Amino acid sequence: MAHLPYADLSTPELQPLVERIVAERGSVLHLYQMLMHSPPLAEGWLHYMTQVRQKLQLDGGLRELVIMQIAHLNGAPYEAEQHAPLALREGLAPEQLAALPDWRAAAAAFTPLQRAALALADTMTRDIHVSASQMAGLRELLGERELVELVGTIAAYNMVSRFLQALHIHGDDQRDPPTS
Repeated sequence: MAHLPYADLSTPELQPLVERIVAERGSVLHLYQMLMHSPPLAEGWLHYMTQVRQKLQLDGGLRELVIMQIAHLNGAPYEAEQHAPLALREGLAPEQLAALPDWRAAAAAFTPLQRAALALADTMTRDIHVSASQMAGLRELLGERELVELVGTIAAYNMVSRFLQALHIHGDDQRDPPTS
């Protein structure tokens, strides 16, 4: 159960944003309904995360792989539930997702680029400080633009999981009133 009640989406001033979220995402997910307590935050979040998810050159499978790893590392089941279907659609195998808790032991299931991206997700999430040698290795694999996009994606989804966990947002939470 979330630490706060979910925002009332029938509030007239929220209607334009609710309609936009439904148009872009299909429905108002638990995350966005909580964000709606602060319309400016919800609107900025929606714009930023849409750019991260849909506008970058970074490979979608690599993006979803690091998102799933961050969800695992930060104990964010809502994030994992939302992204597992996306990860599979982007070409990741169920065995790869299952191996994430101990991916180094199952390293053969991942490409060299995937292993490097997972290591970066681990470092940025747990240690925060990334060594020059780790960054140089990734730069050789990705180039500058995609490396910046990978770092930005990892940073963004650490933000998401920490927001979810701080407010204890879960996909099975009851919300009143019901959403679109």
